[in-house]
This record gives sequence, C-alpha cells and structure tokens, in this order.
Amino acid sequence: MTGQHTPRSLIVTFYGAYGRGDGHAGGHPDDRPPGPVPVAALIRLLGAVGVDAPSVRSAVSRLKRRGLLVADRTRAGAAGYALSPDARQLLEDGDRRIYGRPGAGGDTGGWLLAVFSVPEHERHKRHLLRSRLARLGFGTAAPGVWVAPDHLYEETRHTLARLELSSYVDLFRGAHAGFEPTARAVRRWWDLEHLAKLHRAFLDAHEPVLARWSDGGTPDPEDAYRDYVLALDSWRALPYADPGLPAALLPADWPGVRAAEVFAALHDRLRDAGAAYVRDVVAA
Repeated sequence: MTGQHTPRSLIVTFYGAYGRGDGHAGGHPDDRPPGPVPVAALIRLLGAVGVDAPSVRSAVSRLKRRGLLVADRTRAGAAGYALSPDARQLLEDGDRRIYGRPGAGGDTGGWLLAVFSVPEHERHKRHLLRSRLARLGFGTAAPGVWVAPDHLYEETRHTLARLELSSYVDLFRGAHAGFEPTARAVRRWWDLEHLAKLHRAFLDAHEPVLARWSDGGTPDPEDAYRDYVLALDSWRALPYADPGLPAALLPADWPGVRAAEVFAALHDRLRDAGAAYVRDVVAA
C-alpha cells in the first residue's frame, strides 16, 4: 500500500460506495448489500484493492473505537460490520460534495464569510471549528475570518449546527469590494498551487485508467470494482480541498475541471459493474 490509500480510508470509501444498503447520490437503492457486511467478505473486498487481512482487522478496530462501525450479525447469522448512525450521516453529508458539487470554475454568485470567536476556556472548540471550516473548503482571509464561495452556505450551516458550533460563528454573504483585486486576494486565501498539484496527481493516477476503460466492452466486475474504489478513494478529498472557485479567478490551465470530468466518467463507467462484484462476494 502506498500514497493516500490507507486501509482505514479504503474501508470508509468502500462503505460509502457499496456498504450502505440504501440509495444515495452515487448509486442506486438496489445494488448494495443491505445490513452488515460479513467479516470474510470485507477481508476479500479490501484484499482486491491491496489491503491484507491483518490491516483490515486493525483498521476496523480503529473505526469501531471512533464510533463509525458497529459489530452486528447478518441475516444468515455471520459476524459482520455495519455503519453507525453517525457514520451514515457523515457519508450522506458528503454525497452532494463528492458526487454532485458545482463544477470547478463555476460562478459562485458571491462570497460567504465565517467570523468566529471562541472563549479561551473552550479552545478545543476553536481547533475543531478551524479544522471543520478548512475541511469545508474555506480559505483564511484574516485571523478568525474565513471565506468561501457562497454555494457552500447551506452545507456550512448544516455542518456547524450538527457539531453544535453555530453559537460561536457569524455568517455573512456578500461581494469582495477591494482594495486588492479579487483574483490576487484568492491566491492569498487559498494555496492554489497546492490545489493544482492535488488535481494533477489525481489525473496522473486515474486518467490512464479511464483511457483503458474507454475502449468499450463489458467491464470485468472485479477489475471495475478495484479501479472504481481506488479512484473514489483518491477523489473524495479533492472536492473539500478545492471549493470550486469561479474560472475568472483561476489560472488558465487549471486542472480541476478535467479531474472532475475524469472522476465522473469513471463513476459512470465502473460503479455499477463493481456493485455486481460486491454482491457476488457478499453472497458467497
């Protein structure tokens, strides 16, 4: 295992794609195994993407301690693991961003400001607030002042309320009125060079995969499953790091649009074929 494909991340990616047993933005209600995934099946499914059995068990234990997975029995009585209610909520919160966010470079329609103040005796909440705003894609305009495209407003309100952080934050919506040109200010608020590097790394790894699958024919279910899970595991952090800034504020050679196109094409081509492999493994 190399790079970002850690056992824990791949398990979360698997459950997000195939282990919920209900419909979501990335799939269909009838193509994932309902209920807990048997331990033996989980080990085989993670083995297909390069995770050995001891690493699966260790990662599952950590996810149980974090309250994301719960031990349960399948309808046939086999030991398995299911998502906790909190984990389901986290995955549902991520669906719109991962599968259906506005295309990179779209018109934001304005800016969203988050201004916060946290008492010193609650400094742990200050750290949580900063990390959550960063995860939502906010850039830093000044100490205690964070900025994001306006299309993140509803998601930001929902997330801060769910984490009981809304009492520390004021949200404002509006336009950037100067004095620095907005395109220059954006380079201060976000590290665009780093974001572009993330997109290019995704393209280097997965654009050749898309080219290989674009020749036509019916995808082999196990190969489709493997390539889709690895692509989703690489992709799902990018829509959070990159908030989807207007094209006029981005470099002309911005790779984010192409990265989103490649993931969408892999999703359309491989996801359902991969679901057939999951069904077969779980049934066995």
